[in-house]
Amino acid sequence: MWSIRDKTVLITGGTSGIGLESAAVLASQGARVIIVGRDAGKVSMALGVIEARPGGVKFDERHRPESYVCDFSSLRAVAQLADAILRDIPALHVLINNAGSVFANRTLTPDGYEATFAINHLAPFLLTQRLLPLLSDSAPARIVTVASGRHFKGTMDFGDLGFERGYRILRAYARSKLANVMFASEQARRLSDGRVISNSVHPGRVATNIWSGAPAWAKPIIKYWLSRTFISVPEGAAPVVALATRPDVSEVTGQYFDGHEMRDPSPAARDLEMATHLWHESERLVHTALHVHGGANSGRLNVS
Repeated sequence: MWSIRDKTVLITGGTSGIGLESAAVLASQGARVIIVGRDAGKVSMALGVIEARPGGVKFDERHRPESYVCDFSSLRAVAQLADAILRDIPALHVLINNAGSVFANRTLTPDGYEATFAINHLAPFLLTQRLLPLLSDSAPARIVTVASGRHFKGTMDFGDLGFERGYRILRAYARSKLANVMFASEQARRLSDGRVISNSVHPGRVATNIWSGAPAWAKPIIKYWLSRTFISVPEGAAPVVALATRPDVSEVTGQYFDGHEMRDPSPAARDLEMATHLWHESERLVHTALHVHGGANSGRLNVS
């Protein structure tokens, strides 16, 4: 029977919103939580926030959450994060790919990739592949990728993945979330023995600060209209925590969850040929960033 107690859980984007709430809940249930964030100050504050909550958890040394700093806009930084985790952490039972961002205007990462796609998809793709041996050695293990219902609006144009033409914030976000769903299901197909399961989840429209990067004209709409349909952060974290903890999903893999319920994702997300194409293109983009853009010392930073 699966139990999260004494399991090691890695949560990206773990210093605010769904990530921080998930970390707090999982820690309260006895998991050893590792939080990843891009800002050193926020990372250092995360444990204090958890302990300061009403009924806060007092951790012994075995269960005290740990933290790493990583800017997911740099694939080299993601690879180095994976190296550090592989060096420091003897076992990993749950990987929650939660970090994400959006940009009002088309923005390029240091690797030269459109930032929404790079941070929301390429970074977790790389991190997951690098940590797969550790997850497999720790099996049974779980990969939970936080997606969005917005993926139903997403398209996948392999001739222009970075929206050099027609960039719009919601179009870029939808594409990255479609990539999340496709990645999670394709990962499951490539882990056919069931020892490591991979699923994606739409937590609902959650009132977090991810939309702080929205254009100025959109913020009043988000605040005064869309906010009426937003759910709270604890409500949004609940299905993410559930996929990490529920014993009844131990053999469920390659599925998309809308909240707590499985449902069919978009037709595009179910296109196996497109998912395979996305996988190979993701490998190519990551390899290019690490080995071509990375410089003379990048040879050790392999995708797998």
